[in-house]
Amino acid sequence: MSHIVTCENLVVTYRASNGPVRALDGVDLTISEGETLAIVGESGSGKSTLGMAMGRLLPAEAEREDGRMDVAGQPVFDIAANDLRELRRDLLGFVFQNPMVALDPTMRIGRQMQRAMGRRAGSEEIHALLERAELDDPARVAKSFPHQLSGGMAQRVVIAMASARTPRLLIADEPTASLDASIRDKVMGTLCRLRAESGASLVILSHDVHMIARHADRVAVMYGGRIVEQGPTGRVLDAPVHPYTRALLKAAAGHEKPGDWLTPIPGTPPLLSARCAACSFEPRCTVSEENCHTTRPEPREVEGREVLCLLAGTQTEPKEAAR
Repeated sequence: MSHIVTCENLVVTYRASNGPVRALDGVDLTISEGETLAIVGESGSGKSTLGMAMGRLLPAEAEREDGRMDVAGQPVFDIAANDLRELRRDLLGFVFQNPMVALDPTMRIGRQMQRAMGRRAGSEEIHALLERAELDDPARVAKSFPHQLSGGMAQRVVIAMASARTPRLLIADEPTASLDASIRDKVMGTLCRLRAESGASLVILSHDVHMIARHADRVAVMYGGRIVEQGPTGRVLDAPVHPYTRALLKAAAGHEKPGDWLTPIPGTPPLLSARCAACSFEPRCTVSEENCHTTRPEPREVEGREVLCLLAGTQTEPKEAAR
């Protein structure tokens, strides 16, 4: 199967007043044509930086120090400005976390849809796109300003705009985080249905592991600017191997029963200034050993998924910690 995204040893650092902050510490990732990949992790894990790197939409203070990111065979960090604009326009679609920020507050929705389509489209065509995004009254929506729509309606408009040009890759950064819990699944379902109809690949950046379990083909768990575990969604979430994945699932709200307790992960995510020479999760890990403090783990296959952990799959790994 061909890949729409290939990322090799990508290192991205942000310039800050108190020194550099390394957001990506050598990421290796491929995304196949037509697949839905979820990238999950705590805030500060690097998932948003990785997602925005796919369109080279990083802020000015971000610098690619090493590695490469290819999208549809084009090296996004090395192509000319005109080629990058064409890539974003014709191949990529973005769905951001807050639809009210993504939409122009001074422009009616119909006009914004025309701009997303790149041409003057008729009312019927615009209404058809809005209706495909499951907006019940597309004529009224097209005449509305963003502030006249609910959050769920506004996010469906953003999804319609992102899919207007039938992109090959959709990138959704926390697409339901600003919405009420009652409509998150419905909006996510709309996004996934449009992806399936177009055959595009979809990348979901999220901290909601229970939501992505229902929609993603494959999951990549990020921590400390690296992907620490990746594989088929059911395999990774039903039987996690990396200690961080296990801890993340134990701390995730959503499926607990009355009387159950959630277990927060102790400590805080690392703030890297340079390449991490050891396991970045070691200071928070409850099962680490001496070599975890001195040895940088490299990717290896364990139980049908790729893992960055020195103990995963070994007889010394404390299996009781997963409970």
